[in-house]
Amino acid sequence: MKFFNYICLLLLAAVSSCSTTSEETAPLNETENLFLIQTLENDHHFLELYSESGELKEGYNKILLRLQDKIDKEYIPNAEVEWIPVMDMGTIKHSAPNSEVVKAPGKNTSYEGYIIFQMAGGDSGTWSLQINYTVDGENFSMEDRLQVLASPRKKVTVFKGKDEVNYVLAIIEPRQPKVATNDISAALYKMENMHKFSIVDNYRILIDPRMPAMGHGSPNNVHLTQGNKGVYHGKLNLTMSGYWKINLQLEDETGEIIIGEAITDTNQDSNIFFELEF
Repeated sequence: MKFFNYICLLLLAAVSSCSTTSEETAPLNETENLFLIQTLENDHHFLELYSESGELKEGYNKILLRLQDKIDKEYIPNAEVEWIPVMDMGTIKHSAPNSEVVKAPGKNTSYEGYIIFQMAGGDSGTWSLQINYTVDGENFSMEDRLQVLASPRKKVTVFKGKDEVNYVLAIIEPRQPKVATNDISAALYKMENMHKFSIVDNYRILIDPRMPAMGHGSPNNVHLTQGNKGVYHGKLNLTMSGYWKINLQLEDETGEIIIGEAITDTNQDSNIFFELEF
């Protein structure tokens, strides 16, 4: 009986060991739930761009990047990557607010960042993306055009405040709004020049959501204040499904409203806003 029990324990240990080894060696799917947007290339590497939709649109776009060696087909885990989005409108060119490209958390060969496209590509101009990167001390670059689609609802607003500063304000969340109190977040940048944008610190973004078709708003919203990584966060209460206009006011660090109007009985809209429909 002791010998039988000993054999059972050995078999149990073997099965457990195989299971653990299998789990530990399972390959990491670094693009799970993401779709390929497009692939850029030069003589040495491919660069794959991914997003949750497989598209780029006006407004905030979180993008995952993977760099692949053309010869051995291996993905590169140790690159230093920079990007420069450029809109060519024929007579002028400008860039777009964007983050640094960093190693994607929990992944081995993926990098991530975001770009806020102020406008769609089309007859008015064409977007391109320049990539500058370093692998093992050697510098490379590549560039290609991007297709940036128009958003069906307003997700980004560009304006000049009463302080004569040009701003770009883009909604980040909620991407999938629901009838509830939603987390709302937004990115706020000011234009230093046509090719440089910087995060705006210590402002407030005041929100007043309204359903124009129903003639009502919603209670218990929380204005957006700045949190980690420069992003602004608040609470957005959506009391029913349908089309919502999120009226906005921008308040500077002194408490002065530099753009946007309060909603009153005689004023039903602010001149800056986001739109949601679900």
